[in-house]
Amino acid sequence: MRPLRDEHEEPELLSREVVFDGAVWDVRRDTFRFHGEQLTREVVDHPGAVAVLALDEQERVLLIRQYRHPIAAHEWELPAGLLDVEGEDPLVAAQRELGEEADLVAEHWAVLVDYYSSPGGMDEALRIYLARGLRPVPDEERHEREGEEAHLEERLATLDEVRDAILAGHLHNPSLVVGVLAACAMRDRGWQDLRPADTPWTDHPAHR
Repeated sequence: MRPLRDEHEEPELLSREVVFDGAVWDVRRDTFRFHGEQLTREVVDHPGAVAVLALDEQERVLLIRQYRHPIAAHEWELPAGLLDVEGEDPLVAAQRELGEEADLVAEHWAVLVDYYSSPGGMDEALRIYLARGLRPVPDEERHEREGEEAHLEERLATLDEVRDAILAGHLHNPSLVVGVLAACAMRDRGWQDLRPADTPWTDHPAHR
């Protein structure tokens, strides 16, 4: 039997062209040879992202409510952001996003879970960190939020409350769904299976 893990494969690339050059991500058209067959696929070329499941001393998770125009909805989410700063370590990016979106810093960090958002059409890889030992960013050091982020709302909820809202179909953000369900499983195992925060991210396309 094959091992229960995703395996990388690099087929013979015959051609690649950028068909849309966007401000945040591009769309490329790849033609490649796969098991003797020539295939062409269009791919959203995405830098990847990080998210932070921040738990307070009572094991309540910090949620932010943000408007998302593509779905015309206000979503409850985890603090998160793109890996759009060249050369920035993913952990540093997560720490930055927690400060910018939630005005918090954390003492303890660990990798909670990794996933791909939509591997059939884009190469976006996401890493969700668990952050504990929270304290506020000093007022004079806080980030000035703009656009949709200027209207963020925050709330704390227990992991069980959020899990139940997910299973009831009330919450849909993928990083929130994946992160909270993973955190519930980790909690039930006594948090013993967490990976160190500096674990190499070899499943990110840019880090292979």
